[in-house]
Amino acid sequence: MTDSDAFAKLELELRRGVVVLATLSQLRTPRYGYGLRQALAEQGMPIEEGTLYPLLRRLESQGLLRSEWKIEDGPPRRYYALTAEGRRLLRKLVDSWQGMNAAMARLLQED
Repeated sequence: MTDSDAFAKLELELRRGVVVLATLSQLRTPRYGYGLRQALAEQGMPIEEGTLYPLLRRLESQGLLRSEWKIEDGPPRRYYALTAEGRRLLRKLVDSWQGMNAAMARLLQED
């Protein structure tokens, strides 16, 4: 395995660990799938459709998101937003992430 292969695999593992948090963070207000993908990409977290849409369905089935179809300017779009349980979980995940991020900053600090 080359260094670039190893890096790609390990980077993918890191991304998988934060994709749920990134997605939940952008659903404090309702968004439709494509708009959500754009918002994530603009913030440096691009997510493929084949990853995002199954994730949204899974989070909805877990009671963390709710969705509704809306017709505005153009075709019908399915909008997703956090439920009350999703908001509670997001706060816990943010606290956990900030703690891990602080620990990693200390671990990675060079003397």
